[in-house]
Amino acid sequence: MISDLRLRNFRSYTDESFEFGEGVNIIVGPNASGKTNLLEAVLVLCRGGSYRAPDRELVGHGEEWARLDGHVSDQERSVKIQLQGDLSKKEHTIGGTVLKRLPLARTVPAVVFEPNHMQLLTESPDLRRDFLDDIIEQTVPVYGELRRQYKRTLSQRNSLLKQDFTNDQIFVWNVRLSELGGQVAGHRMAFIGEHKSQLTSLYNKLAGKRLKTDMVYETKIPRGSYGSAMLKALEARTAIDRERGFTTIGPHRDDLGLYLDGHALASSASRGETRTMLLALKLLEVRSVEKARGTKPVLLLDDVFSELDGARRRALTDHLRDHQTFITTTDADIVVQHFLDNCTIIPTNN
Repeated sequence: MISDLRLRNFRSYTDESFEFGEGVNIIVGPNASGKTNLLEAVLVLCRGGSYRAPDRELVGHGEEWARLDGHVSDQERSVKIQLQGDLSKKEHTIGGTVLKRLPLARTVPAVVFEPNHMQLLTESPDLRRDFLDDIIEQTVPVYGELRRQYKRTLSQRNSLLKQDFTNDQIFVWNVRLSELGGQVAGHRMAFIGEHKSQLTSLYNKLAGKRLKTDMVYETKIPRGSYGSAMLKALEARTAIDRERGFTTIGPHRDDLGLYLDGHALASSASRGETRTMLLALKLLEVRSVEKARGTKPVLLLDDVFSELDGARRRALTDHLRDHQTFITTTDADIVVQHFLDNCTIIPTNN
């Protein structure tokens, strides 16, 4: 449990301290009052990074450093970000131990539900890939570094595509990218295979009816031997990639397909069905993280209650009661009525 948090030079906060309850914490205030910045600070303390921006943008305007200090399960925990020209340096301190990078085992499990997730099922595949990758990164220790290596290698291959290069030069990057790509896709497919039946169960419980849902890993690369098939595809598409200046195939182009009774959700579902599926996916994330980490994750909800109708608010409420939860809202009445027995009101006016 996060019991308190001090923010110094973090986003819009110069120096402010907050105390939190073990149940639902309702962060209330008008727009631009610092609600989301406080929610973001909780996430940075827990997981070491933001879902909104790179580290350097977390430092207050005109400042050279930012710092967060808090207590998690009675253990002191801090994050310091120091600007160094165009770069930033980050340092974590947990119980007196200083860490340059936060390994998965030292993070506090946390699940974010924020406004962009409302477009998860209908907009760009980027959103669905990030959603899938973020869950796996919180549940598989090697996945965070694998994800970073893939992105770096992809960037290097794309850079080479914009230059004059030999077949031998591009082949080196094709091999490395396909090796990493096979591992990324393998983890994604394993997660989907393990959890698709749970998604059906969650959806039907939320909807109050029996429908068949499905999650499918959608790719143009054969699934059985993804890495070797990706290498062949990269070789075959070199001319196309050179002309376009970027890599046109691989895990960064794949998608998470979601279906309801055999029909693609994005093209056939009603607004209510879409919202129910979104809620089912987020609850699946909570369950997956809890099972993998052996502890209940902290839940961070950024103004999502206003996006849900009464039935879905009640369904979400039922799943929040056993977790420490942080909810931002401009209208506390919308949220408080669901948590009269166990909530802490935190006003912001930053």
